[in-house]
Amino acid sequence: MYVGTYTAAPLGGGEGIYAFDFDPETGAVKERGVAAAVANPAWLALNPDKSVMYAGLEVGEGEVAGLRIDAGSGELSEINRVSSEGASPCYVSLTADGHYVLVANYTSGTVAVLPVEADGRLGAASDTVRHEGSSVNPDRQGEPHTHMISPSPDGGHVLVTDLGTDEVIAYLLDEERGILGRSDETRTVNAATAGSGPRHFAFSPDGGTVYVINELDSTLAVSTYVPETGGLRQLQTVSALPEGYEGVSYCAQVLVSPDGRFVYGSNRGHDSIVIWQVDEESGTLSAIDHVSTQGKFPRNFNLDPSGRWLVVGNQNSDSLVVFARDGQTGGLTQVGEPVAVPAPVAIVFV
Repeated sequence: MYVGTYTAAPLGGGEGIYAFDFDPETGAVKERGVAAAVANPAWLALNPDKSVMYAGLEVGEGEVAGLRIDAGSGELSEINRVSSEGASPCYVSLTADGHYVLVANYTSGTVAVLPVEADGRLGAASDTVRHEGSSVNPDRQGEPHTHMISPSPDGGHVLVTDLGTDEVIAYLLDEERGILGRSDETRTVNAATAGSGPRHFAFSPDGGTVYVINELDSTLAVSTYVPETGGLRQLQTVSALPEGYEGVSYCAQVLVSPDGRFVYGSNRGHDSIVIWQVDEESGTLSAIDHVSTQGKFPRNFNLDPSGRWLVVGNQNSDSLVVFARDGQTGGLTQVGEPVAVPAPVAIVFV
């Protein structure tokens, strides 16, 4: 398991990307040490055969680094790095064939396509798109803020959430040239609720439903995915917070259980993981629990490959916490004590 950390004040005091041994039988975590000393690795993504990791380095003039994984030692050796074509790259993903890395730059409101060579080396961007617009929150939505970019499971579109403009945009990707579509025929703009601030999304296992978690109003939007256009037909919006909660909180991550029966989201402020159950007939959600993350500001969490374990990174209390996940009820139970890690913000399993 690798954990990216914020390395620059005031966000955190980490040293880069840390490697851990994770026991899939017990959920025990043991630190191996710093695997790569890189600045602000805010998001980590793996190529299809998990031999190379790509890290978005969230610095002023952003970069994406390619890091080769030593399967024995867990060490990461840098292959190269290129410009992310914007400021503060907060998300990276790969196309299913591994031929392109996709990156979203929060501060500049840009997304870019980076070609991947046969040896894992990154090429300069084959395309960059700068979003335009704003929305109703004057403090957070005065300009575009792209937050997540990832292909749809069927490979038909590339979806981008824009927190600043309250949109989820679906692009067609020209895979020959590495170009994102611009016209009405190659782009679909899905409007989110004004002021909601769409941040991350997750698909159901069958690819038919999209769950978009909204940072600013702490909600989750449930939509049917339209593969022909990349459109989202909204079914439901639910709160991520307990009824009656009046404190300040911001949603961050959303994940779906491997069987598609449960959806999980993180609340930064309420400092919890919300658990929703999916109604098998209607596809709508109902909240069944809010579990404390035993720390502050859970920016990122991830499920291990088996789906038995959920690991949370508490950014502001410098800790990882492991939870056992009940496959029948969806419930979470803390396992062991929190593990000290400075400002954890990205978690991946290899």
